[in-house]
Amino acid sequence: MVGEDSARAYGRVVAKAWSDDGFKARLMADPVAVLQAEGLAVPPGLTVTVLENTPTRYTLVLPARPTDLSDDDLDEAAGGWCGCVMSSDFCL
Repeated sequence: MVGEDSARAYGRVVAKAWSDDGFKARLMADPVAVLQAEGLAVPPGLTVTVLENTPTRYTLVLPARPTDLSDDDLDEAAGGWCGCVMSSDFCL
């Protein structure tokens, strides 16, 4: 699920989930099938979990540790993350 086309498709899925409670329920119950139906390629064997942030709950996703980086590489990258995840009154 990478690339500009996938990013657009992902955006459409999110917008549809926001506006259609039935679609959101299907997405949360069977994300792989719904994502594939919406044109997103999901590799075989990949488990997809959908969680929804709320005003009182924020989900922080910890990416898998890269297997091609040494501990020294990881030390250099520490603190190099840039980005902002925002909700109505929270910025990380």
